Amino acid sequence: MGVAAIIGGGVIGGGWAARFLLNGWDVRVFDPDPEARRKIGEVLGNARRSLPGLSDVALPPEGALSFHDSLSAAVQGADWIQESVPERLELKRKVYQTLQEHCDPGAILGSSTSGFKPGELQGCATRPGQIVVTHPFNPVYLMPLVELVPTDRNPPEVVARAREILTGLGMFPLLVRKEIDAHIADRFLEAVWREALWLVKDGVATTEEIDEAIRMGFGIRWAQMGLFDTYRVAGGEAGMKHFMAQFGPALEWPWTRLTDVPEFTEDLVDLIAGQSDAQSGHMSIREMERIRDDNLVSMMRALKAQDWASGAVLNAHDARLSAEAGMVRRAADIADPAQPVVTGRRTVPVDWLDYNGHMTEFRYLHAFADASDRMMEIIGCDRDYIATGGSYFTAETHIRHIDEARLGAPIEMRTRVLKGEGKKMHLWHEMYSGDRLLATAEHVLIHVSLATRRPSPPGDEIAANLKMLSDAQAGLPAPDGVGRYVGQPR
Repeated sequence: MGVAAIIGGGVIGGGWAARFLLNGWDVRVFDPDPEARRKIGEVLGNARRSLPGLSDVALPPEGALSFHDSLSAAVQGADWIQESVPERLELKRKVYQTLQEHCDPGAILGSSTSGFKPGELQGCATRPGQIVVTHPFNPVYLMPLVELVPTDRNPPEVVARAREILTGLGMFPLLVRKEIDAHIADRFLEAVWREALWLVKDGVATTEEIDEAIRMGFGIRWAQMGLFDTYRVAGGEAGMKHFMAQFGPALEWPWTRLTDVPEFTEDLVDLIAGQSDAQSGHMSIREMERIRDDNLVSMMRALKAQDWASGAVLNAHDARLSAEAGMVRRAADIADPAQPVVTGRRTVPVDWLDYNGHMTEFRYLHAFADASDRMMEIIGCDRDYIATGGSYFTAETHIRHIDEARLGAPIEMRTRVLKGEGKKMHLWHEMYSGDRLLATAEHVLIHVSLATRRPSPPGDEIAANLKMLSDAQAGLPAPDGVGRYVGQPR
């Protein structure tokens, strides 16, 4: 981890602060706004509620947050400096001149600018090679995309290090190969926004109807497949060429008004604002942010299950977090095999909740099943082994629900091997949140041949590891509740 300086603590700067902080970086903030502490505190509250829910492993310990009265104090010793001041070129250049007098020459200076090209920002800089555009998307603490825009004045090692750091934050740095106003993504957004203004102005649709057209239709497709792959699929078996032949002529038809700009009058502003207020004015901005965050987490978690698009980015980040946290991967790595093995650490995400506001029943089984999978991996029944034709099937499970697990609660799985002889593996899992025991699970798994789908002896390495763990843990007291049947009094 490292130290990040955040220059400008508005919506975007606050999101950057949360992204760095919750990924273990120390964060220093400079913002002359007297409300900066409150604003960033509220952004952090939302981030702490939602960001951990994207991961199926625990995030690193949160870094230290500090606020500074001077820009020089904030940037001193920082490894990364993220500028998110208002979109005025002269202001940004002035900020760069000041901070480069005090920052480490090896620090990366990223700009959140949505419109300026990096060459414009580097113009008056003492060390132009230090400055790159790193344009994120709101909310920065959840959205993976960040447009990384360098120039020829940036050494390749600076660009490579920027990509490495952003990837380490769980983001997807999209390297923009050419400088262009508004980069890539905002150019699409501006085109859609311009057409939407015309549709409202001409009375074709309201703001709510336009939003429904996006979120009920192409918005869902774009979220998982983008633009070109969506249209490739639309072309059927003939693919993109067929799609282009079928719909290409429509480019010459006057379907849209993308090259025209509606006159930005008070009447148009009032019309748009009035419809927007009618659409969602019954909710506060904080309420809308929480709804947005919950929806984003749920959608991206669904994509994790497919290891696709943003879900693939999150899975890769989980793997890095697990490795950095030193989670046991093999039996030989267990420091004390005579004690229960930690087989999982994570927080409770929003899509694991039920109508009572705590973790729903089947997610307890999900968490315990993940712990069984981790134990299988530890003893040697990993993907490579399973590919040879052997695995474990669960034969019996008994879960006891002892205490509540609510949104954002950190949970840890601890696993014992009660028996590991022949074809049978008998596991005991306990789920804790801090010192609170939340649930227990007793699992019996049988080794099978995937060719015959019948019980079969495990490989020698697996058998040896199971015996080592069961023998080492045999001296522990019998777990409270082992062998219970449903409804048995405690």
